[in-house]
Amino acid sequence: MKILVFGATGMIGQRIVAELTGRGHEVTGVSRSGGPVKGDVRDTATLAKGHDAIVLAISPPRDGSDPEGPFLEANRAVIDGAREAGTRRLIAVGGAGSLKAPSGEDLVDTPGFPEIYKKEAMAGRQALGLYRQVDDLDWTYISPAAEIAPGERTGVYRIGREDLLADADGRSFITAEDYAVAVADELERDAHPRTRITVAY
Repeated sequence: MKILVFGATGMIGQRIVAELTGRGHEVTGVSRSGGPVKGDVRDTATLAKGHDAIVLAISPPRDGSDPEGPFLEANRAVIDGAREAGTRRLIAVGGAGSLKAPSGEDLVDTPGFPEIYKKEAMAGRQALGLYRQVDDLDWTYISPAAEIAPGERTGVYRIGREDLLADADGRSFITAEDYAVAVADELERDAHPRTRITVAY
């Protein structure tokens, strides 16, 4: 499979590239910093031509500005570019803030949600709303656990839908390596088109 990955040098993106490459897929990694291919989401229509799928692994802006508008614009650019390129399969690396907490609220709306991540989480929720209006592409929005960090690749994870997943001790966690495994599995299996899933231990 030929796969285009935006955000290829980020913490999650580089692990997705490594996982897909290790499985024998032909990966084109794109980042604004120039490695491996320099570009951004505005180049989607050109870059995606001839690719079977796109993975969007970018984060909302973290420069202190309001991230919602720019992040929504970036996701919209990828959606429009995928349509123009004729690439129907799209995986969006999502956030956990829009998952349902045990209280029934979105996690981002719960009292204990860290203020420092709130705007970023709200931008992710806005992006999910955008994808839910798309019915002509086979997109999947994959939310990680509440905590995601570099660690061990076990190849083991659970899949949920709208509710935050946590282990027996109440911790919601997944390594970036196993999140990448989940992304690769979803690309290969096409098990959850046009929906959001979440992955955690």
